[in-house]
Amino acid sequence: MIARLAFLVLALSLASMSAQSATGDSFAAFVAGLQPEAAKQGITPATFDAAFAGLASDPNVLAAMRHAPEYGKPFGPYLASLASPSRIAVGLRKSAQWAATLQAVEQKFGVDASVLVSIWGVESSFGDGEQHWDVFRSLATLAAARFQHPLFRDELLSALQILQRGRIPRGEFVGSWAGAMGQPQFLPSSYLKYAVDFDGDGKVDIWHSVPDVLASIANYLQKSGWQPRLPWGFEVVLPPGFDYRTSRGTFAEWTKRHVSRADGGALPPTGSAILFFPSGAAGPAFLVTDNFVVLKRFNNSDAYALAVAELADRLRGLPAFRSAWPADDFQPSRDERIALQRRLAALGYKVTDFDGHFDFDLRDAVRDLQRRYGMIPDGYPSRAFLDRAGVH
Repeated sequence: MIARLAFLVLALSLASMSAQSATGDSFAAFVAGLQPEAAKQGITPATFDAAFAGLASDPNVLAAMRHAPEYGKPFGPYLASLASPSRIAVGLRKSAQWAATLQAVEQKFGVDASVLVSIWGVESSFGDGEQHWDVFRSLATLAAARFQHPLFRDELLSALQILQRGRIPRGEFVGSWAGAMGQPQFLPSSYLKYAVDFDGDGKVDIWHSVPDVLASIANYLQKSGWQPRLPWGFEVVLPPGFDYRTSRGTFAEWTKRHVSRADGGALPPTGSAILFFPSGAAGPAFLVTDNFVVLKRFNNSDAYALAVAELADRLRGLPAFRSAWPADDFQPSRDERIALQRRLAALGYKVTDFDGHFDFDLRDAVRDLQRRYGMIPDGYPSRAFLDRAGVH
């Protein structure tokens, strides 16, 4: 999703969005102002008119910006909703139904079949998720409101390129409220970069062709740095007296530290991993690899990546995570995340952006502050930590 869909979790409140919302006149002015640039990119007047004929700004798109399930929702319920028993059951049926295609895709792109099916299930319920939003209307609404400018303006121009090339009829140009398209929920720019024709019919169809959908997801992950045969990670158990300041190391080093897999299996002999506490030291602990980071490039959210990872594990026949999620699990809102990023930057820590996304460098900065505050340095920004750090 973002590079392709990471923006889906960058929702602003409706109040702040409404201040920038396009009126009918300003929306029309925006569309008119876009045409010269579109023409420079080879978009014909006929294509441009077909894309925007009869369109007006959609207030429902702006209202949808209030909802961002990856922000503020406890990990336990979030993962349970995405890696549910019903989704696991359907995923197993789909895996069997498309076994030959999955084998061919995995052989070509090196991405584990269970990961492909998992993303397919999470993104669109294996193609059964309802998609009724007009992509051009959604993208133009967000672009005219200058939300995450120039992201949606650029995506709108990419959508025009798709229409210009005749990839899909205008009437079938539907997707999510934020313009994510097809069963893998690609933004238009990602469609142009990563979508592939795997069924050999001469069309790149991520709306209807399951082979194209699975291969496009695999191509996205491969080009984002996916490493074949590298696991995403494992739930782990820590030994008594573990030094929580330790967050990185090779699997051999983690073994020497007496960190073990929760399912009793052996850690790999090679490779490295980061220790990750989604809900703090009181909740489940994970060692995650570079492939977990690649999953976040599909959708820049720890919660999303962990849900995809858990569903993929279950499709491979592995057990569910064993440790219980804290009943009082606190996850910062987007505003609180941005405030924390700004606070860390003010304290001299390196912060690469202020969009509310947490990477593992930021969690290490949290660890350092927790150590200074006399708190367990688990990298988890709890309510107590935010209060102590002066984040409001």
